[in-house]
Amino acid sequence: MMVAMTSLRERLTRMIGPTPLVRSLAGQSVISAFGEGAFLTGSAVFFTVIVGLSAQQVGLGLSFAALVRFAMSVPLGKLADRIGSKQMWQLASGIEAVLYAAWPLLSGFWAFVAMMAVMAVVESGRRAGRGAYAIAIFPREERVKSQAYLRAARNVGYTFGALAAGVALATDSDAVVQAVPLATAFLLVLNAVWVFRLPDVVGRDREELPVEKAVEHAGEKSSALRNRGFFLMSICNGVLGTHGVLLNVVIPLWLVQETDAPRVLLAWLFGTNTVMAVFLQVAAARGVTDVRRSLVAQYRGAACFVLSCLIVLVTHDTTGFVTIALVWIGHVTVTGSELYQSAGMWGLISELSDPERLGEYQGVSGLGYTMGDVWAPALYTFLAMTWGAPGWILIAAIVVVAAVGIGPSSHAAERYLARKPVATSA
Repeated sequence: MMVAMTSLRERLTRMIGPTPLVRSLAGQSVISAFGEGAFLTGSAVFFTVIVGLSAQQVGLGLSFAALVRFAMSVPLGKLADRIGSKQMWQLASGIEAVLYAAWPLLSGFWAFVAMMAVMAVVESGRRAGRGAYAIAIFPREERVKSQAYLRAARNVGYTFGALAAGVALATDSDAVVQAVPLATAFLLVLNAVWVFRLPDVVGRDREELPVEKAVEHAGEKSSALRNRGFFLMSICNGVLGTHGVLLNVVIPLWLVQETDAPRVLLAWLFGTNTVMAVFLQVAAARGVTDVRRSLVAQYRGAACFVLSCLIVLVTHDTTGFVTIALVWIGHVTVTGSELYQSAGMWGLISELSDPERLGEYQGVSGLGYTMGDVWAPALYTFLAMTWGAPGWILIAAIVVVAAVGIGPSSHAAERYLARKPVATSA
């Protein structure tokens, strides 16, 4: 009995992370994702019923916030390098908690837009700080695997947050819905305290560089935006990362409007995605430790993306259980794209970022994803829902172009970093 209990504890420990640092960051990920997931799940009701907005106004506010994130991504990455990645992360986390607590006090469209803009700025700073910290705190060979554990933990947190919000929405009480952002704020306060207690990054943050390195670091020639290979890699990576649009927007709309599959299948689709993201993310990231293996993971993700498009497009003409099976398989393959592309992305960003400018490189890497948030939902929805099968094929073609481009751009970024020490010594 004791042996069985010990074996169970060991298995649970391996599931949440192989080291105390990974387990600590996994705990932080669960708490923050729990709070964010609860608010996101109930946000549509909160914005329309409590804040008093129309669906069109909510859409405009979200689009404006995406533009703000795009504009502030690189500047806030530079700020993270200046003040330190952990310091940036904990500062943004604390401000974020305060902002969520303020949501019940707001009403009207312009207050909503202003809040969304401020939250977009804070979110960009938090992501830059957290991303730079995750690269700097782990040894090179552990970075991608550790990120996989943290991604799995965040999916667990989002799931519990969604369940909690579902219970709140089921009460059909405005007072309960109004309390959701307050609950999120409380969880994010705990998150900020947790981040504060994480170990400091020693000898890798901007403020701990020697003076001569700091001067070089400030030079425009070493700016992340001048690394054109890295910038192009980020754009290609952003396109490959639009699997989320397929997963959360296009396939659900296609199922409802263009197939005879029952709507209840949506619950099974998202349930399958959650289970796969929690239990298979670490396996998908296994062995991704350098640029070559990161690119292999990206290519696998692109192949899954294309396969999903080809499977789903035929469900317009199928019926019954064949449709159900094919839509489900299409959702499984696009989830595979999510798992492999995430692993490849972590590896490329880790390997191709200048160690002296981790925050700034995080900001540049975020540009591609933000651009995807702006154009992909409208374009993919139009192509699939208006053009049908040719539209799905064009979506797949866009992904193939990005997959073809990410290899040369990654190698160009690698050559840029390899030349930098030579230029410095000269």
